Amino acid sequence: MLLKPQWLLHGAVALLAVVLMNLPPAAASRVRHTVAALYVPLFGAVELGGRLAARTREVLTPRSRLLARIRELEEENRTLRERLAQYQEAWEENRRLRELLGWREVSPWRLVPARIVARDTAAWWDTVFIDAGSRQGLRPDLPVLAQEGLIGRLGEVGPESSEVILVGSPRCRVAAVVRETGETGVLTTRSAGVWDHRLVDLTHLAPQAALQPGYTVYSSGQGGVFPAGLPVGSIVDWRSVAYGLYTEARVRLFADSSRLREVMVVLP
Repeated sequence: MLLKPQWLLHGAVALLAVVLMNLPPAAASRVRHTVAALYVPLFGAVELGGRLAARTREVLTPRSRLLARIRELEEENRTLRERLAQYQEAWEENRRLRELLGWREVSPWRLVPARIVARDTAAWWDTVFIDAGSRQGLRPDLPVLAQEGLIGRLGEVGPESSEVILVGSPRCRVAAVVRETGETGVLTTRSAGVWDHRLVDLTHLAPQAALQPGYTVYSSGQGGVFPAGLPVGSIVDWRSVAYGLYTEARVRLFADSSRLREVMVVLP
């Protein structure tokens, strides 16, 4: 498209040349100077436009190639986000494991670390499964802890995995003591009528038990399964039960089983 104006321009120049040859010398000289002053810049502009157009065709990328490059960058971005999430999860797991190992060093109990690898969908708040078993020295009824406090006890134990029965399950009762008053009772099941899975009932406290919100509850060691001194939770509220025969309190567990990834099993 840019070649046609050039041919027209050259034709006009040729025509002017013929006309100039038939003019008187003085008039022809003036016309030549005038035409030169107009023609040279115009011809340079046309040449420059041609070069710019050619360069533009070289620089501009076809739309199909741009779309393909965008898809490549989007896929690369997605891959990098996935890797970042994996690195963050690995870093967080390492941090938790370092804390657990440090806690094991200062704990008065012999502890075996384990990861939670599965949950029972039919009994979500009652059991979890860990990746340690009899080959690591575990056996049924050993206590299971998190850093925050008691989680439960071992149920069935296999060579490389074990069932953990959580505090609050009907299968996991804990003899407990209120540290501030010395009142003793039994942690039974989760409190009825509430949606908080961390609330469990502490029953068979004395009728006139002197309780306060925030008082702490530990294992008493009287049940034969859990040693004394394992932190369990804190008192939320209480009420008189069975016409005043005993007091029942609600206890919020220190450890949240829904957020746990690693636990420790207490060896005898």
